[in-house]
Order: sequence, then C-alpha cells, then structure tokens
Amino acid sequence: MEVLNKVIISVLKTSKDKPVLHKLVKNDANLPSRIVDKMLRKLQTGGLLYIHGGILEVSTLQRLRLAVLAVEQGADYERVCCFLGWREFERIGAISLEASGYNVETSLRFKQGGRRWEIDVVGCRKPLILCLDCKHWRRGVSSKLRRAAEEQVRRTLAFSEFLPNPAVRIDCASWNNARFVPVVLTLMQADFKFFNGTPVVPVLRLQDFLVQLPTCADSLKHFDKSWSGFKLAP
Repeated sequence: MEVLNKVIISVLKTSKDKPVLHKLVKNDANLPSRIVDKMLRKLQTGGLLYIHGGILEVSTLQRLRLAVLAVEQGADYERVCCFLGWREFERIGAISLEASGYNVETSLRFKQGGRRWEIDVVGCRKPLILCLDCKHWRRGVSSKLRRAAEEQVRRTLAFSEFLPNPAVRIDCASWNNARFVPVVLTLMQADFKFFNGTPVVPVLRLQDFLVQLPTCADSLKHFDKSWSGFKLAP
C-alpha cells in the first residue's frame, strides 16, 4: 500500500485545479515507470482519475476520494491535507447540497450581535437551512471537533437571529419559518459523530446524511424561527 500511497500523493500534489502530464506524476513519485503506470491504471479502473493522451484529469470529488483512500491505507493525515485545499471541501459540500435540491450560498458573510461571521456553505430547502463548516485540519483533529461543533452552533444561532435581512440575497429570506441546523464537515471519520446534537459528517458521506436528515432533524441541534417573509428583489 505504501507504493500506491506515493502515487496518490503525487497525483494530489500535481493535479490541483488542472489536468497534469502523466510524466510529471511519474517524476514526482520517484518510482520505476512501470510501477507508477500500474498504480495509475488501478486508480483509473476504480474511477479515481482519468488518463488519456498522456494527460491525467482528476475532478474535485475524485481528489477527495483519493485523499480518503490514502489516509485509510495509512498515509499521514497531515501530509495528505497539505495537497487538499479547504475550497475543495466547500465545493463538494455545495455540490452535494445542490444535488439534493438545496439552494446554496458559499462563504456567506454577515454581521450580527456586534460581530462579523462567515459560514462556509448555507443550503436552503424548505423548511431546513443547513449551515456547514468545512474543516481542513492538519493536526489535532479529534481534539478540535467538539470546539468546532460548539462554534458552528454559535454561527448558526447568529444567522437565525440575522434573518430576515435584505442585505443577504438568499432563497430562505422569503420564507415565513425555518429550522436552522449546524453541521461540521470533515475529511476523515469512520461514521457520523454528534457533539451535543451537532452532527460531524465525513465529506464523502454527506449525501447519505442529507437523505436521512428529514427523518432525524428533530433529534439534532437546531433553531426554529418564524418571521414575516419578504420578496427578494430581482
């Protein structure tokens, strides 16, 4: 597995936001050419990358899957995260929400209670408003999860108090009531975890979480609010 991990890390290192020449991955991996070719074919067969004409193409979702595979096989978490940007978490979170019928805003900034706040991803699907914090840590992941969950609860509460507000062009501002749910999104976790009812969701299991959400939302940490909605300006 060590050889495969070397190739995966080289793919992550060289392919960020762009296709990459096959030979660049070979050079970076510093392994015999035939070994690199064998590992790349294996990854392509598994749907984790695409090779054509000497070019490797790797989508955001494929990069996330490659990162998870490497860590599951013993690669150093910190080293893997060096080559995986936090924006990739945000993008895959937004894509998953949109695929489940949510209207999405990313990097949403607002001011409430004398403080400036930012929520990485907000997804609206009546009556739910999901507030996602996309965590990309290099060290101390387990020790930080509880604090991350607590801080996301505070962000979500502040956002619930902020709405409705014409300063934010977001679909849910025109509703009459909503349920605000804080969520922390991470790269690695074997299963869902909960801290005082706040879910910590592995990024590649976000879709599963969204499917289950309507039936379990009552048991999660949330804030319910009713207000007189208004029509958003065109």
